[in-house]
Amino acid sequence: MIDLIIVGGGPAGLAAACKAWESGLRDILIIERDKELGGILNQCIHNGFGLHRFNEQLTGPEYAGKFEAMLADTGVKVWLDTMVLDVTPDKKVCCVSKERGYQVLQAKSIILGMGCRERTRGAIGIPGTRPAGIYTAGAAQRYANMEGYLVGKRVLILGSGDIGLIMARRMTLEGAKVLACVEVMPYSGGLTRNIVQCLNDFDIPLYLSHTIVDIQGKNRVEKAIVAKVGPDRKPIPGTEMEFDCDCILLSVGLIPENELTRQAGIEMDPHTKGAVVYENMETSIPGVFACGNVLQVHDLVDFVSAESERAGESAAAYVKHGETKPGKVLTLQTGADVGYTVPQRIRVENVEKAVSISFRVRRNIGVSTIKVTCGDQVLASYKRERMAPGEMEHIAMPRVLLDKAAGDTLTVSVEEA
Repeated sequence: MIDLIIVGGGPAGLAAACKAWESGLRDILIIERDKELGGILNQCIHNGFGLHRFNEQLTGPEYAGKFEAMLADTGVKVWLDTMVLDVTPDKKVCCVSKERGYQVLQAKSIILGMGCRERTRGAIGIPGTRPAGIYTAGAAQRYANMEGYLVGKRVLILGSGDIGLIMARRMTLEGAKVLACVEVMPYSGGLTRNIVQCLNDFDIPLYLSHTIVDIQGKNRVEKAIVAKVGPDRKPIPGTEMEFDCDCILLSVGLIPENELTRQAGIEMDPHTKGAVVYENMETSIPGVFACGNVLQVHDLVDFVSAESERAGESAAAYVKHGETKPGKVLTLQTGADVGYTVPQRIRVENVEKAVSISFRVRRNIGVSTIKVTCGDQVLASYKRERMAPGEMEHIAMPRVLLDKAAGDTLTVSVEEA
């Protein structure tokens, strides 16, 4: 029996493993399906990583390298090129690899850190023909940065997620012409700094409230027709624009990779598309934890590391001391303009000093107050200058305030000034 099995060797798995080792576990195994650790960071060669965590600008591979160096000083076992096929409710992990064949491993605790995948053309249903030259932004990033292929010369980007914005800059630097970035929502889905550094600095236009209504081309993309959309997100006839392009990149959202989570019968949150977790990142199955992009889509890897360290520490505590004592459980629910919260439940007895709550707002908001209420009782309020759906918000809720909650439901809401 293995003390802790971590599924996924990306930024979440690496941080969780280092923290679990530091917390005293000595029998830890990371299972990763790729040929190397680091996950998505290996193809993110731009800088901007590690500002919160290491107080310096790092590229993706450098950030992963720092954690791999920390991991090398521990005795954590790593199985690469190994695919996890199933995780069962009684904490068995079924995996397969060329080297070891099919194996069933029994774990005392499991951390799920599978990350997320991109939504594809099929998921958003763009009309038109199906020529070559339509890629997700992440696939194009892998081609450009790891395989050395440029996917197009005249590029149109649909969606304004961070990967799409970063690829607009990357393709421009590689000599391609990025015609425009087209976003169906009235606001951008990416970080403000990426809009400034990737679009504005390179004079790439951003069309908000626009979408692709037709793709034309026989063997390769030749044209894309873009139209303005109304408040109902339906195209407005007569507003069409034609773009002559040979490549379309899709940056239309990320979906947490939760097939294993569902197979294990873990309770899911329809808003985050990830597992429902307690304050210590534990899912509805005791001893199974989730962290990183498999739980909620993050915008900064530094926050993934912080969340995963919480999971690593909790898994170590579970193996050493057994299940968390049942006590008062507070359920978090969303109020005005809040899309979701993580964690979804808080066991008050288990909180030492404070619990970190992360959430996203539903629209761009100016000067405002975040309120945490229990019925009519306001427990805490936090001021913000501005908030945007593309940027995750974090609040720390002290234990003393949690103890004051009269009911068993907390509501997180935003009031604009």
